[in-house]
Amino acid sequence: MQGEASSVGQLWFGWNPLWVSTAVLIATYAAIMSERLNRAVVALLGAGFLIAIGLFDQAEALRGIDWNTIALLTGMMIIVAVTRKCGVFQYVAIVAAQWVKARPAGLMIMLSVVTALFSSLLDNVTTVLLIAPVTLVIAHELKVPPYPFLFAEIFASNIGGTATLIGDPPNILIGSLAGLSFNDFIVNLTPIIVIVMLAQLAMTHLIWGRRMRAKEEDEARVMAIHARDRITDTRLMKQALAVLTAVVVAFVFARKLHLEPGSIAMIGAAVLLTLDNLGHPPDRQHLHVTGAFNEVEWITIFFFIGLFIVVHAVDVTGLLGILADKLIAATAGDRTITTLAILWASAVLSAIVDNIPFVATMIPLIKAMAPTFGGPDGLLPLWWALSLGACLGGNGTLIGASANLTVAGIAERDGVPFRFVTYLLYAFPMMLVSIAISHIYLYVRYLR
Repeated sequence: MQGEASSVGQLWFGWNPLWVSTAVLIATYAAIMSERLNRAVVALLGAGFLIAIGLFDQAEALRGIDWNTIALLTGMMIIVAVTRKCGVFQYVAIVAAQWVKARPAGLMIMLSVVTALFSSLLDNVTTVLLIAPVTLVIAHELKVPPYPFLFAEIFASNIGGTATLIGDPPNILIGSLAGLSFNDFIVNLTPIIVIVMLAQLAMTHLIWGRRMRAKEEDEARVMAIHARDRITDTRLMKQALAVLTAVVVAFVFARKLHLEPGSIAMIGAAVLLTLDNLGHPPDRQHLHVTGAFNEVEWITIFFFIGLFIVVHAVDVTGLLGILADKLIAATAGDRTITTLAILWASAVLSAIVDNIPFVATMIPLIKAMAPTFGGPDGLLPLWWALSLGACLGGNGTLIGASANLTVAGIAERDGVPFRFVTYLLYAFPMMLVSIAISHIYLYVRYLR
């Protein structure tokens, strides 16, 4: 939205609000990229500084926070935290390996597909936290290098997460702030994500899969693993799967139900917590609820809160409107050029910086272009370009997405080196292939 001058207060020493908000945004980005201070702390410091110097008051700052996004993230994190206790995710990974007779080439494809499917419904970090440890165990049993499997799972998590509203934080932001539904993402992004995923499976197979072999006795050891033993609580598994199914169905029919995604996720979380605690004494219930809430990534939640306020500052002071005008002038107001520029710029920048703050800044910038492109409906190709560029671009480097660093940390704790340059040499060209495919898709479906 375009900022209004009435939202901006009087700053200390007569400072110019536009320049101050811009300086704080740049400083926040620089500090996040340096990784010297936790990103949630950085965002909250930036937000607190803007309020303290009087750029806007607390009420105006809170208006900049998208509480639907916060509720959606928190609710889904609670649902995942409760569900993971029953062991169903590990069960699926082992069954997938046994479906392909534990053959390494087939295993890489199956684990990638499972990762992509999970990432379309769960956040990427949670998905890789569930799949990567199981992958390491299976790879060690087969006596094959774990690196190719983990690499493929990083790509699969970021690709799969792009397919739905709830799969990746950038999509949650875009959906909530641009008013796009769960179905909008399914209809517009899932078809191209299937194609991108198939291309990725082909590339990883050609580079690694076709050459990997395991001995028959090692394959037999994996086949002998009892996947059913990974299910630690059958009752909870049934309850969790029922709630998760109901939540996804509610996302699909959200508009008919007159419910926002955040409300659906929070209601689902409350129902699952209730089912998980029925029949338990109060002290046990306290442990269950505390454990679920401890699993919520509060760093991510508060990072979003602080970042929303910092971005709101550059909105109300008019910076985003100025940038929108500059971008439109640079592309001569051509929607095709603007859309494709957003796709490629988002991909390259998201490989270098965290895609969450980048997307949070780009959303109001794109919204400011609505008058040029005939209103909100004219912006649809730009939203899909931003989503594809930001989510798929995160695959380009080891620091491009949180899931990448999470897998690297798990691997290195297990003695599997994950070097920045090695990853870059494989990942960046593959990422560019996925963006080229997206370029063709956007042009053919929306722009020609």
